[in-house]
Amino acid sequence: MFRFLIIYLSLFFFLTIGCTNSEKHVEEEKLKSNLVQSYIEDAKDEKKIIKDRRDLLDKAYGIYSTLQDNSFKVQKIHEISFVYYSLADYESYRNMNEKALKLSIKINDSINIAKSYGYLGIYYRPIKSDAAYENFYEADKIYSKLKGDELDVKKIAYDHGKVLIDIAKILQKSKNYSESERATISAIEKFNLSEDYRYLSICYTNLGTLAKYMDRYDEALEYQLKAIEFDEGTEREILQRTISYNNIGTVYKSQNKYDKAKEYYNKALSYKSFLANNPRRYARLLDNLGYVNFLSNDTANIPDLFYKALKIRDSINDKGGAIANYLHLAEYYKSIGDDSLAIENAEKSGNIASELKQHEDLLKSYDMLSELSFNSNDALKYARAHIRLNDSIQNQERMSRDKFARIRFETDQITQKNLQISRENEILIIAILGLTALFLLGYIIFRQQQSNKELMFAQTQQEANQEIYRLLLNQQIKLEEGRQLEQQRMSEELHDGVLGRLFGVRLSLDGINQRANDGFTEARNKYIEELKSIEKEIRLISHDLGTESLPSDVAYIDAVESLISDLCDVNEINFEFSNDENIDWEHIDDQKKVNLFRILQESLQNIFKHADAKSIKINFDFIEDKINLTILDDGIGFKSTKVKKGIGLKNITSRVSQMSGVVQFLSNKDSGTVVSVSVPT
Repeated sequence: MFRFLIIYLSLFFFLTIGCTNSEKHVEEEKLKSNLVQSYIEDAKDEKKIIKDRRDLLDKAYGIYSTLQDNSFKVQKIHEISFVYYSLADYESYRNMNEKALKLSIKINDSINIAKSYGYLGIYYRPIKSDAAYENFYEADKIYSKLKGDELDVKKIAYDHGKVLIDIAKILQKSKNYSESERATISAIEKFNLSEDYRYLSICYTNLGTLAKYMDRYDEALEYQLKAIEFDEGTEREILQRTISYNNIGTVYKSQNKYDKAKEYYNKALSYKSFLANNPRRYARLLDNLGYVNFLSNDTANIPDLFYKALKIRDSINDKGGAIANYLHLAEYYKSIGDDSLAIENAEKSGNIASELKQHEDLLKSYDMLSELSFNSNDALKYARAHIRLNDSIQNQERMSRDKFARIRFETDQITQKNLQISRENEILIIAILGLTALFLLGYIIFRQQQSNKELMFAQTQQEANQEIYRLLLNQQIKLEEGRQLEQQRMSEELHDGVLGRLFGVRLSLDGINQRANDGFTEARNKYIEELKSIEKEIRLISHDLGTESLPSDVAYIDAVESLISDLCDVNEINFEFSNDENIDWEHIDDQKKVNLFRILQESLQNIFKHADAKSIKINFDFIEDKINLTILDDGIGFKSTKVKKGIGLKNITSRVSQMSGVVQFLSNKDSGTVVSVSVPT
């Protein structure tokens, strides 16, 4: 137990460390599966030669055996086995299903375990009845335990029904009629549950055969007619009619109702086109009709019907059918006193029956030969052979019944042992899981404590960082307030002080100019113009200092319009200004408003200094959650290289970048300039 614990804990740690599922591996698996499916489909092509089809199946399994073990892989192995079966390669069919069974057990796939046992039963069915029964019985047990809550109930019931009817047929051949009947009725119940009625005609045919063997003739007839009902309107209808009519004729023959027997044999023989393609069935019907004619002393077509049936059977090498044919001929020749031909045909029947190990038919041959033999020693020899064989058959039937009972008993014992082992394993697994849970709980508690400590440290550090940030922010606010106050003071000083004094000097010079005529008027005019220029510069500087931060008591758009108006009036330029009313300036970030204001101011100054413009158009638009600022002048324009070299334009580009926006400068020589700015709200 300690060793299991070490293995389990090692696996647990490995899973804790973890390994990611490779997408490349999944893709390779998919490609391989597609390739395998293409091989299987090509192998189903009946136009290809058998060798090539087998090679394709070998390739398919060769690739599929390398794939991950799962239920889908088992299903594909089953599919490969079915194609082998269609090619009459029964050994490969068995080999595939043994591999499928082994894999199904490995992955604990109950449905595919049951299917694999069922398919192996089909392999053993014609060659080894006890092995077939053992596999079918294993499948039956598994299907009986499957719960319908989690599975496809109808599909499981259908597959279970097929296994039960195979069990019923094996039991019928061993003359265990009552058990065969129970298995057949269980199969019918399963097919009704599945709502798939394809096998019901086979079930009722078997019930009819069993009823005849148990001398319940009326039931036998009823079951055979019911079998026909289930195949009416299907592709099996004619086949089932020929089967059931033949069986009904045999029931009437057993009752010595020869006219009724002939009626149904002739009904079956009326399907000439169908029987032309089914010579084995045609020969059986001819032989049966001939025999019932013989029994009813209607010898008009006797022995022609027997020889016609025998000729067909010889042509298709139907040795099993020929046994009955020769026996019927022996009986006929015995009835007309031709003992030589009777013995000859009885010996032929016995030789074939011995070759095929058809003991029931061989008994009939011995019985007839003991009656027909001219030599008393030969008659005694055949009589003794008949007794020995009859005893052997009875022993064999008893042994078969005992063997099937032993298979059920031993299988049940194995099941009980497996259940005990499963319970022991469950206890071991519970113990391991309990220890693992305790270990995991301790690990989780330890990790939780570590996480709590780390969280407390992180919280303390976060609080310290927040305090530092708050102090820095307060300091920044105070510095900004001081800077704005200083800017405001300088702006007012320049505007009210220096500008006023310059204005007074200029007025004085104008007054002197008007009174004096001393030859210095031109010089004074020159200085007056210079003073005007200085006034403009100071006014711009004053305005610039005063608008770095926007006043809170003035609407933003009013401040913008005031800026444009003041600057354009000073520089004697016409302007047009429009603002989109959809822009909610009160909810726009202050920094964005300042940046847009400065961009507009910088653009206007560039126009005044360099553009030699006569008019300006300025627009604010709101399109798709973006604010668009457009500044258009009719000046002389500039070369595109200015966009990269001009400091003012670089400043505009930098401010736009801060707002995650885009800017375009469109200009050509002598065609004006457009500055287009677009920023998200």
